[in-house]
Amino acid sequence: MAVLQQNIHVAVILLAILLFIFTSSTALTLKTCGIDRIYNVGDSISDTGNYIHEVPNGEHSQFTKLPYGGTFFKYPTGRCSDGLLIIDYIAFSAGLPSLPPYEGTNMDFDKGVNFAVAGATALSWKSLLKKRITNLTTNSSLMVQMNWMMEHLYSTSLDDTQLAVKLRSALFMVGEIGGNDYNFAFRLGKTIDEATPLVNEVVGIITYAARKLIEIGGTRIIIPGNIPFGCLPHYRTLFKSNDSAEYDENRCLKRFNSFSKYINNVLLDSVVQLQRENPQVKILYGDYYNAYMYLLQICLKRGYNIDQACCGIGGEFNYDENRMCGDKEAMVCTDPSRYLNWDGLHLTQRAYQIMAGWLIRDIVPKLKCSESEDKVSNQAWSW
Repeated sequence: MAVLQQNIHVAVILLAILLFIFTSSTALTLKTCGIDRIYNVGDSISDTGNYIHEVPNGEHSQFTKLPYGGTFFKYPTGRCSDGLLIIDYIAFSAGLPSLPPYEGTNMDFDKGVNFAVAGATALSWKSLLKKRITNLTTNSSLMVQMNWMMEHLYSTSLDDTQLAVKLRSALFMVGEIGGNDYNFAFRLGKTIDEATPLVNEVVGIITYAARKLIEIGGTRIIIPGNIPFGCLPHYRTLFKSNDSAEYDENRCLKRFNSFSKYINNVLLDSVVQLQRENPQVKILYGDYYNAYMYLLQICLKRGYNIDQACCGIGGEFNYDENRMCGDKEAMVCTDPSRYLNWDGLHLTQRAYQIMAGWLIRDIVPKLKCSESEDKVSNQAWSW
């Protein structure tokens, strides 16, 4: 049964790649970069199936059950959505298959590996505990994932020279990671002022990870920032205010969006400095914040639901932290493709697809892979 499911999974992924290539020229633009493998670290935004293999939390989580995965795969894969994620679309656009999870079984790692784990933090659980912040989801922080990556890369190479040659055409995605450090802090009642000192430490560990990749021969590194926290049903439910001045024109909480901008600006400054120090390497900032704002405008234009979670129960935003998607009482919307948010914390496949289009359009020219990238029609990005 497991072999049959794996074969079905491979067939579905191949079909997705073909559909993506034939329906969007974004696939062809990243293919001009000659990327032959992708390595990813991160959290639930990009986990393609690692957390569900962790004992005991992951294997008993809601991500092991439908409706997760129901739109695209028709069965749960460990992705925290109804289907594909941004990292899937990035891989497809480079002509590569979806990244297999490192903790999966019988995986083919020839074209890359995904080390991301849902619930992961940038800082270790020990570092967070010293700040009275607990992560009860997973201990697979950024450095744990980086250690997995190093073990894997060196196990497939004879020496440093061979590894550097192997990585010349690879793409590294360092995140998004760090959002949970702040999420857990806010859940425990810390204020934005109390969470702000975390920022330099989180950015510092992300920068350190990028430096390690440069040291072993990485030539193309993308470091994504965070989406606007204040637009998520999770934040809008937990920090609901009767003061209309707390909200922007999209009914997002301004103070949390301002905090997202602040942490992203600190990260961007670090990426710029890292690029100055390493001109031989392409180091790019992945602007998830503005990609989300673009997504928001597309959803408003098309009449999609931008407020409620597609899967959930109760309240103004169809979100209850104690009865989340996957709970027996939770309901699933009829058409997830017309919803921005999936479960209150994560987005729908359709939302991730739109975000991925914006991101690829932003990234490809900066990678300067070939002259042909400048000929891409803007029409291809409308989706």
